[in-house]
Amino acid sequence: MKKIKFLLVLLLAFMIPFAVFAEGEEAEASEEVTSAEVTDSGKSSKEVNLYFFRGEGCSHCAEAEAWFKSIEEEYGEYFKIVDYETWNDADNAELMQTVAKARGESADGVPYIIIGNQSWNGFAADYEDEILAAIKSEFAKDPADRYDIMELIDTGKTGGKEAKSNDALALIIIILVVGGICFGIYKASQSVN
Repeated sequence: MKKIKFLLVLLLAFMIPFAVFAEGEEAEASEEVTSAEVTDSGKSSKEVNLYFFRGEGCSHCAEAEAWFKSIEEEYGEYFKIVDYETWNDADNAELMQTVAKARGESADGVPYIIIGNQSWNGFAADYEDEILAAIKSEFAKDPADRYDIMELIDTGKTGGKEAKSNDALALIIIILVVGGICFGIYKASQSVN
């Protein structure tokens, strides 16, 4: 009888983390559903991420910011700026180099702008049409088919796909442990009878 009580306590000890893990997954799933906007056609139409690595006080960065603001009224629903100040933030500067390396590029300065699988190092009026075309092109794609560099690198800031695979592995381990404990309880109850 002591064995059964001990195994039941062990089972409860392993069920608590499982319950907490399941609650976290449920909360994440509901956040994902509410964060995506749904259009009349039923497709998710989340804005395109425009990664903007910049330096505080950089004149070209200020030009780019002013241009983004000037197109915001007409195209603001198509994109959102994900801003990284690199001159005063070493982590953001390192992230910019990591992103550039992952893209097979060198980020020699700011601004460094990334939309989908296109990037621009620096800013000039000549880039405006290209950047706007990239925003429109990415926005037209199904969100699941969009290229997003931050999903391909492990930054620790984005969560990425690696975190989801680690969650799945944790869930499998928990299920195996709980299953083993249940099997142990079953065997223990069989030996008592």
